[in-house]
Amino acid sequence: MIFPWLEFAALMLAFGINAIIPGADFAMVLRQSIAHGRRAALFTSAGIATSILVHGSYTLLGIGVIVGQSLMLFNIIKWLGAAYLVWLAISALRSAPPQPPQEAELAGARRGDWAAFALGFLTNLLNPKAVLFFLALFTTLVSAHTAGDIKVIYVLCMSMLLFAWFALVSVFFTTPAVRQGFFRFGRWFNRVTGITFIALAIRVALAQQH
Repeated sequence: MIFPWLEFAALMLAFGINAIIPGADFAMVLRQSIAHGRRAALFTSAGIATSILVHGSYTLLGIGVIVGQSLMLFNIIKWLGAAYLVWLAISALRSAPPQPPQEAELAGARRGDWAAFALGFLTNLLNPKAVLFFLALFTTLVSAHTAGDIKVIYVLCMSMLLFAWFALVSVFFTTPAVRQGFFRFGRWFNRVTGITFIALAIRVALAQQH
């Protein structure tokens, strides 16, 4: 079987362009980078990338079509996603200003790995636009004759591409000079990120099926 390289390249290009557009995932990785450091940001990035595997799986199984066409299921995901973003906003607004890491924080960092992973995973999983985006990608760019195992490779590559992008974002925003610059904003950093999550929650709540 000849691997469909042109189809693969078109899919990765479209997905890559969408990945770098700032949204809830980017806001979450940025906040984790500044408030909790590189390790937390990387685990959050891994959670986001793992969520892509879930989106890809139900899309390949045909469940995504059902969700995309069912107003009730779409609205359930939509309101869960909006509520989750509001919760993140409240958490950000109530948090203490980000400070340079102390020894106690560094010692306890490992205990927060799964929490950081879950933050990223849920942020992407509960985004209703991700459902529609995957459906659009696979219906417009992937041939119906493409073998199932090839499609699985596509999804795996998309997940790895997304992790690579957010890993780069994590590394950049946790460089000492950049992170120290954000520390000078104090509580304003929490206020801006909190307002950003609220704005994203409103955008998710207003999302419509197409």
